[in-house]
Amino acid sequence: MYPIRFENLYYDKIWGGRDFEDFRCNLPKGNIGESWDVACHKNGMSIVANGSLKRKRFDEIVKEYGHSLVGTDVSTEKFPLLLKLINSEENLSVQVHPGDEYAKKYENEYGKTEAWYVIDAKPGAKLIIGTKDCSKEEFENAIKEGKCEEYLNIIEVKKGDSFLINSGLVHAIGGGLTIAEIQQNSDITYRVYDYGRKRELHVDQSLQVINFDLKAINCSENVLEDFEGFSKVLLCENEYFGMEKYNIKKELNDESDEKKFFIITCVEGNGEIIFKNSEEKIKKGDSYLIPATLGKYSIKGELEIIKSYPN
Repeated sequence: MYPIRFENLYYDKIWGGRDFEDFRCNLPKGNIGESWDVACHKNGMSIVANGSLKRKRFDEIVKEYGHSLVGTDVSTEKFPLLLKLINSEENLSVQVHPGDEYAKKYENEYGKTEAWYVIDAKPGAKLIIGTKDCSKEEFENAIKEGKCEEYLNIIEVKKGDSFLINSGLVHAIGGGLTIAEIQQNSDITYRVYDYGRKRELHVDQSLQVINFDLKAINCSENVLEDFEGFSKVLLCENEYFGMEKYNIKKELNDESDEKKFFIITCVEGNGEIIFKNSEEKIKKGDSYLIPATLGKYSIKGELEIIKSYPN
């Protein structure tokens, strides 16, 4: 096994932009809002871009290599995570995702808890995370009256900020942002409000799943640990996934975990992943799947990475 990079799956969105061109040269035409970079879902299936498995579908290599690829504690029936990059030229809809119980009952799907890392932010860029000072009844009335923005918690953000978005938490990405998102492998979104755009809303479902007690937590303020050649911060850890950030100055020596895979996403700089007398180049915007049985590897260079894994 070796670190696996996949083709970028691009999605044109009405709120998308062209900022991926700052670090990629393969953008198709249009307003590109999402790049699914590690995806094994019916709405997007990754294709291997490197090595001996090149051009194979993700689900094919999961079936072929099983737990030696994903780990002994990870189901081979459905890959648990999805990694995407988001670029917003305009505001995304105000939305919410259901938890597992509701999603299973009504959508026959996973729920969707996710986490964001802000790769780039233009001056004044904002996120909406949670509601403020309102009950379900007050928020429902505000939606009917077109005044729900008055009850939304709006946060100005900068490069390097990170937030955990639990299922049930109202949220939206504002314009001018490039974000790395790790999430449960689900594509269920209920739109609460869409700034007057003529797209379907899901107000009834949203009101059933919103948790008005959930609040915004900036994970980037967690404790930073310094080591020789790199620093590390645990951004979040929950029942679905963990997410760590490493600032590598020279070299990070690591080892795969036979129980689970890792996803390495470069959010700044460039370097090399060294493994078994071979190497793969990694630069800003790249993601690699680290198989559970890869063994020892190192990442050399001056770069910042996000390391994600299933729980």
